Amino acid sequence: MARGLTPDDRRIWSRVAATMDTTRKVAPVVELETPAKPSVIKGAAKARPAPPGYTPPRSAPAPRPQSTPEALEPRRQRRLARERDPIDARIDLHGHGRFQAQDALTAFLLGAQARGYGAVLVITGQGRRGGGVIRANVHEWLTAHALRGVVSGFAPAHRRHGGEGAIYVTLKRRD
Repeated sequence: MARGLTPDDRRIWSRVAATMDTTRKVAPVVELETPAKPSVIKGAAKARPAPPGYTPPRSAPAPRPQSTPEALEPRRQRRLARERDPIDARIDLHGHGRFQAQDALTAFLLGAQARGYGAVLVITGQGRRGGGVIRANVHEWLTAHALRGVVSGFAPAHRRHGGEGAIYVTLKRRD
């Protein structure tokens, strides 16, 4: 009995598929053939000249490798904590499940970068007895491959912005 995928199955599969590295090239399989006769090779070796005004197509530039986010510079972290550098937007992940929170965070950060924001505040909460699921996973999410082109760095927030239950995230400029 064949059945389709449920929406949860599709969401989980899309997460798994997003972790795949499709940039790695695999060498093509080459089948060995018997050597051709020299007379056949002579006739096939003639190349036609390019037509006048022809320019070969340009290849796309190689994608730049994306670096993983690093810890914020202490000076930048101080400026954010003292509100000398603006916090352009905030997201509160309280009440979200693990997968919901990851989806919301990814969408929020992509949108914030598209709007040209420089720094945002991610409020995770501390969880019950200091061990929240979102708080435990947010570092992994920020360093994941999907956000490498977005996040430049992150650090724990100052007490006035949420302390251990919040994180400053700086964003890369959009190319």
